[in-house]
Amino acid sequence: MYHSGANQYQKVNSTSEIMDADPHRLIQILMEASLTRMAQAKGAIERGDMVTKANLLGRVMEIISALQSSLNHSQGGDLASNLERLYDYMNRRLLQATSANDIDLVDEVMSLMMEIKRGWDGIREEYLRGQNPAEMVKSGDATFLGGGHLSA
Repeated sequence: MYHSGANQYQKVNSTSEIMDADPHRLIQILMEASLTRMAQAKGAIERGDMVTKANLLGRVMEIISALQSSLNHSQGGDLASNLERLYDYMNRRLLQATSANDIDLVDEVMSLMMEIKRGWDGIREEYLRGQNPAEMVKSGDATFLGGGHLSA
């Protein structure tokens, strides 16, 4: 009973955070969710729970695809192109990790995601300084991510 109540609270809390988040924060939330799910997938591999592992790594690949589709190539130039290739590489490595039950491959992708997240976190203040206060109120529109949904 407590576990299901805690899960429901977490879902409501997560939904509220997503609805209130600006575009920069939404990307942070997606990166955090991918890291959490990869850590959970490693535990599933260690326990031999292959169904859970497959579900978790599949969700991570969906998150990475959402991050990839959010790239703005017209403004991002070479950086966006490099991230596109890196996200593609990360998804291929996760496919390999899934089929081989390889924790080292999951660790590799986690390390790459942490590096990307550190860079993204590092520009948070710059992003906030460049925002018009009226634009800081988020309507919940997620079109900047290519219209995909953002459940973490």
